[in-house]
Amino acid sequence: MSATTEFDVKHKSRALTDGPQRAAARAYLKGIGYGDDDLAKPIIGVANTWIETMPCNFHLRALAKHVKDGIRAAGGTPMELNTIAISDGITMGTSGMKTSLVSREVIADSIELVARGHLFDGVIALSGCDKTLPGTVMALARLDLPSLMVYGGSIRPGHFDGRDVTIMDVFEAVGAHSAGKITDEQLHALEGEASPGAGACGGQFTANTMAMAFEVLGISPAGSAMVPAEHKAKHEVAFEAGELMVDLLKRGVTARQIITKDALENAIAAIATSGGSTNGVLHLLAVAKEAGVELSIDDFDRISDATPLLCDLKPGGRYNAVDLYAAGGVPLVIQRLKELGVLHESAITVTGQTIGEVGATAAEAAGQDVVRAIDDPIKPNGGLAILRGNLAPEGCVVKLAGHERRYHQGPARVFEGEEAAMEVVLAGGIERGDVLIIRNEGPVGGPGMREMLAVTGALNGAGLGEYVALLTDGRFSGATHGFMGGHVSPEAARGGPIAAVAEGDTITIDVDAKRIDVDLADDEIARRVEAYHSPVSPDATGVLRKYALLVSSASEGAVTTAG
Repeated sequence: MSATTEFDVKHKSRALTDGPQRAAARAYLKGIGYGDDDLAKPIIGVANTWIETMPCNFHLRALAKHVKDGIRAAGGTPMELNTIAISDGITMGTSGMKTSLVSREVIADSIELVARGHLFDGVIALSGCDKTLPGTVMALARLDLPSLMVYGGSIRPGHFDGRDVTIMDVFEAVGAHSAGKITDEQLHALEGEASPGAGACGGQFTANTMAMAFEVLGISPAGSAMVPAEHKAKHEVAFEAGELMVDLLKRGVTARQIITKDALENAIAAIATSGGSTNGVLHLLAVAKEAGVELSIDDFDRISDATPLLCDLKPGGRYNAVDLYAAGGVPLVIQRLKELGVLHESAITVTGQTIGEVGATAAEAAGQDVVRAIDDPIKPNGGLAILRGNLAPEGCVVKLAGHERRYHQGPARVFEGEEAAMEVVLAGGIERGDVLIIRNEGPVGGPGMREMLAVTGALNGAGLGEYVALLTDGRFSGATHGFMGGHVSPEAARGGPIAAVAEGDTITIDVDAKRIDVDLADDEIARRVEAYHSPVSPDATGVLRKYALLVSSASEGAVTTAG
């Protein structure tokens, strides 16, 4: 759009509301409270992921009211719609977790359908739990309307036994309980304190990782993501986001103008420097695919190698999201990326500022040590690496934050699914040096690509986290820490070499060499893969079967559409 061209703020909805032939549509809308003045204004979809099944999104119904008030104040007409959400934490360790990643696609599909069907002029999305963040942004990328995403914010930390705790402490306490380190009473007391209200998980787990990434990407308003869910300022953030949505529409700035290769690389750098979730790889690949931007897993490795780890955030570090907010929030992280010279400063954001300008306005709290200075990094490289080898020819993602190990060699302990592994872990059947192989948990094999936080939490709680490794064609929670490799591709269900591994085979993980290998000749791997048959999943019915038939490899974002 040129500087002299005025953008039609009703560029879509005019076809729905204007003219004699649209009288029936107007009659329907007038019957539920919209007047002529409302229908003469641009119609903004408010895509809400509110649900009563989890704390992450529980407060979004109330937050949406403030968003709509902001839209009305700025001259737009909001129309709220709702979509689904699945709690990763609550479903973790059950068959229900197989629905989590699938929900990302359903969220994107449902928002796209309503926005297309009702000819919205713009869309503002509200997200909370892990898959609602990428799911909403994938929809915005597909629609390519003036649009933005507002994150509902993090939960405040719980307080137990004289220290701050998060839900990660509960998952690890399960392992400690099974090892006889804590009592029934202690576990019960902890579970009553670890999640004290509304908001997403408090560490730099997947929700906060993606909230940071999307603010750095520019699709969320600057300074909005780390405002905690129950902080009094969150309502102001919501109202201002509603106003900004109308301003964005007047400027005619669409999602794909924001979601560029430079912007995606900025988001990757934020994940790397914050020690963020490995799920960030999966989700940014998916957003890039929907936006028509070329992005590969090798971009993550390149950027992580060049970006030091500066944020001392859980699960690998000491602090929670509320501490990052007090320290200066995401703008402070942007400022550090700018100082490092890894930020594409000219990338635009929904506020109209460039991302470099956002970083320049950061207000750093005096004496804070949540975000280190660039000359005092926690580690010289970022929090993840992409490894390949004869076990993962299409790659896998290894998390490096929170531990010092870069090499592990040991015997394979092979499990056909998460439950089998969890049973052995809780029974004390894993020894130091073992490499747990959990297969048939990929996008197709699950179906649904479950996270393994129950297993990794139990390993850490049992005191084995520093002494074993785990590889899977499934995923890890952002709360996972330890020497873990996920997204092993191709997955077992699609004939990947992980299908060839047998009990006792020697597995080598070498981060410095960027390799992940099983000590087998190529012809032996091929012979074993040919003879292997993935077990039939009892869950491969209905929507999960449909997903398995459509989904791409994890190395490509596990998307069900080419975008």
